[in-house]
Amino acid sequence: MKRRDLLTLAAATTLPFAAVAEALRRPWPKGQATPPLTLPGFESPARSLAEVKGRPVLLNFWASWCEPCRAEMPSLELLAQRHEADGLLVLAVNHRETDAAIRRFLQAMPISLPIARDADGATSRSFGVRIFPTSVLIARDGRAAFSVIGELDWTGAQARQWIAPLL
Repeated sequence: MKRRDLLTLAAATTLPFAAVAEALRRPWPKGQATPPLTLPGFESPARSLAEVKGRPVLLNFWASWCEPCRAEMPSLELLAQRHEADGLLVLAVNHRETDAAIRRFLQAMPISLPIARDADGATSRSFGVRIFPTSVLIARDGRAAFSVIGELDWTGAQARQWIAPLL
């Protein structure tokens, strides 16, 4: 990792959300299994990674109080729409917020992405999430490929380059 990236990551780890100039891509640690994920949906059925094995999945860990999380939501929604035919599932995993907080967020920023509720934060911890937003990309075989720490324009060239091999 470049010195600049280390300094940016170090600064960001002290904040509750990513205040990084650019998103950081980290490969999933070799030998580390992908944690299981089964979470209740927000006003929808429960979500499970096991149910969608065979599809690429982008898990986006977010919270409504996180400005970078809110800023990247529209590009996540566009990404999901553009790659729906490729089977991509973009799942917004809300970190420790109430139904009322999620509902207020959706009133201010209506999105159609499926939302899963990580009410106690255990799933975020199991995926190593310490900074919001963090996205974990899961390959068709159900294994985590890499994570993206910080806000990213998911419709931009960098995101396309990172996602293309998973589609």
